[in-house]
Amino acid sequence: MITIQSIKCALFMALFSVSLLAAAGCAKKAEKPKGRPPALVVTAAASRQDVPLQLAAIGTMEASESVAVRTQISGELITVAFSEGQDVQKGALLFQLDPRSYQAAVRKAEAALARDRSILANARKDYERYSQLVKDGIVTQEQADGYRTRAESATADLAADQAALDSAREQLAYCTIRSPISGRLGILAVHRGNVVKANDTVLVTINTLTPINAVFTIPEKELAEVKRQMAAGKVSVLAEVPGSGGISEQGVITFLDNSVDQTTGTIRLKAAFDNSRKQLWPGQFVTLSIRLAVRNNAVVVPSQALQTGQKGQFVFIVKPDATAEIRPVVPGPLLKGMTVIESGIQPGEQVVIDGQLRVVPGGKVEIKQPDNPAASKALQGGPAVK
Repeated sequence: MITIQSIKCALFMALFSVSLLAAAGCAKKAEKPKGRPPALVVTAAASRQDVPLQLAAIGTMEASESVAVRTQISGELITVAFSEGQDVQKGALLFQLDPRSYQAAVRKAEAALARDRSILANARKDYERYSQLVKDGIVTQEQADGYRTRAESATADLAADQAALDSAREQLAYCTIRSPISGRLGILAVHRGNVVKANDTVLVTINTLTPINAVFTIPEKELAEVKRQMAAGKVSVLAEVPGSGGISEQGVITFLDNSVDQTTGTIRLKAAFDNSRKQLWPGQFVTLSIRLAVRNNAVVVPSQALQTGQKGQFVFIVKPDATAEIRPVVPGPLLKGMTVIESGIQPGEQVVIDGQLRVVPGGKVEIKQPDNPAASKALQGGPAVK
């Protein structure tokens, strides 16, 4: 027989079992979750280095001297005295034109000069004789004046003949074409046997490669600093040929234009390079680095450490307890993958240069080696920036 007491007891036992199960579930829910794993990062130490402050520009190389050789007279080209691409010295023979017609013109001018010289001599003798006859009262003064006029006319004719002879000799001299400068010859445009016209065709172009110039522009805002450096002494410039495997030349600024281009807000400059190895070539594009000053003992970090946020640029610092700290910084000049830090970092502090996306401010980090071991030394401070 089921009594009320037994029913109450059964209900109590059921409620007790449910409480135990609920307590067990709560205990499981109260277990602490596992901690977040440390972020894997690559770091580099901030260091003090002497950093040259440089201004970058793109320039075009041009010959310090360039001459397009043309003939000043017409005639047949009978001699080409060089090979294309040859280096020549000033005064070296380049071309010879057929001189025969010009030699004949010289001989004709010489003959005319000799004839008029004889006429002048006779006219002077006649004038001197008639001048004496005037004194003796044999002839009139008008007759003597006529012979004086003839002598003066012969003198003028003689001067004209001399000028004609000089011109003929000059024309004959133009038959021989010599190099006006020292340099390297280009492509031969007209070959032997062709007839050339005066001032018509460029026969060959000569470019002086040593020294050589670079023409480039800088922003107007940099003009004051460049002028100050030029007033203090020579301003050095490094020219590098992109994609050439390290071809570079050191030079100096030699020219500053007298006006700023109002359209672009830039000003033109020239730099001269010795180019003794002839690595730079006219028409070549080069990257120029203009050294303006040197920042001594500047704090530098690898440029990839810098991040940009809503409040400006910052870096992640790894503290001694292996936690990350976000640090606002004021960056300065950039040079060869290193950035000067004006404020915000002290030398020796470790900055994160790879793995920033995994870093949480205040979170744990684990430092790993860079994927490129050869770059490890450079990332850890490396040699001083030159």
